[in-house]
Amino acid sequence: SVMSDFKDAAAKLADVDQYNKNKTTVTQPESGDIISVSSDGDAAPGSFEVEVVNMAKGSRATSSAGAFTDAEQVISSQSGSLTFSAGDKSFTVDIAADATLDDIRKQVNDADDNFGVTFNIINTGSEARLVATSSETGAGNDIEITNTNADFDALSTVANAGGAGGMSIAAEDQSTDALIRVDGIDATSADNTFEDVIQGSTITVEGESQNGETATMRIAEDNSAVRKNIDGFVKAYNNVMGLLGQAGAEGAQFQGDATVRSIENQMRRFLSEEAGGLSMFNAGFGIDDENKLQQENTLTSVSEVAKERFGDFEKLFAGENGLASRIEDYVNTYTSFGGSLQTRTDSLNNRLDRIDDQREQLGQRLDRLETSLRQKYAGLDSLLGQLQSTSNRLDQQLSNLPGFSRNKE
Repeated sequence: SVMSDFKDAAAKLADVDQYNKNKTTVTQPESGDIISVSSDGDAAPGSFEVEVVNMAKGSRATSSAGAFTDAEQVISSQSGSLTFSAGDKSFTVDIAADATLDDIRKQVNDADDNFGVTFNIINTGSEARLVATSSETGAGNDIEITNTNADFDALSTVANAGGAGGMSIAAEDQSTDALIRVDGIDATSADNTFEDVIQGSTITVEGESQNGETATMRIAEDNSAVRKNIDGFVKAYNNVMGLLGQAGAEGAQFQGDATVRSIENQMRRFLSEEAGGLSMFNAGFGIDDENKLQQENTLTSVSEVAKERFGDFEKLFAGENGLASRIEDYVNTYTSFGGSLQTRTDSLNNRLDRIDDQREQLGQRLDRLETSLRQKYAGLDSLLGQLQSTSNRLDQQLSNLPGFSRNKE
């Protein structure tokens, strides 16, 4: 019903949480996107300049010059294994005897438990160089490759007997943390995600700043949910008043009805009733020439209040003592089981039931009357027939009497 819809619309405005939501926007530098941001909606409003000094990256190990002639070189006539580690992750690949460098490359890359290690072969024309890259980022998380067969030392960063293997990591190829600078303050992360560097927000690094360029991150109040719920409230209010106006109009079924008048009066009082020191008129609502609720009045509008005094909506509508909760309680007195409208509806339904019963009883009486009249008319027809027959016999008997004659015209 329209009253239930009105109560539901008020309930949405009573929800305190929607008044404290924020939204985050990012303006990227001209060179391109460097960050993306997500927020849990509770971050405090503010504006921040974010520079990405460097992204987090994984490590890269390269085989020594002259270690391999080409990709088809057999590494060992004996089997063995290679174990790859970075940070807290590791996996092991068992290598069969007589496996070529390319066989090992494929086996490592296709390992089911590979956490992000890639073997690539670069053919220089005079030799093959093996390059191992790890996706595990963060300072101190360089890839480490160990073996169980000394013939695999050329494919390892650690030799079978200990010490350095044939694969080495240059300083510029070491794994690093991501480094961003927020309003001049440095922050690091082992990966490219920064959680709560700005409380309530997560910054994901997408690229590095060029020449110190920054992205501007703005956190502002998000009033879209409240505005949507206000629109729904206004529509529901006008639907109720429209229906009451039709029901109580001159010549209508409920013209002069006390319940209709009472609801109309209370609906109007809500507009001036104060909550949190404010009324709906203070919050920018008004009534137009057709007595419909609208989102503006002669002094201000809902839009202006949303821009300048958004907190006024929470003061007016939200919480147990807010206007929205009062509206809910009021509507419940009419729509709940045993409420005024329910009682009135039950009364009208009972009247309709009685009218239906009376119509049925009247129909039954009419049916009985029709049956009785038909029986009487049938008896009368029979009597007339008998009288006619008697008259005919008398005429015949009289005509047989001597000296009797009937004058006929």
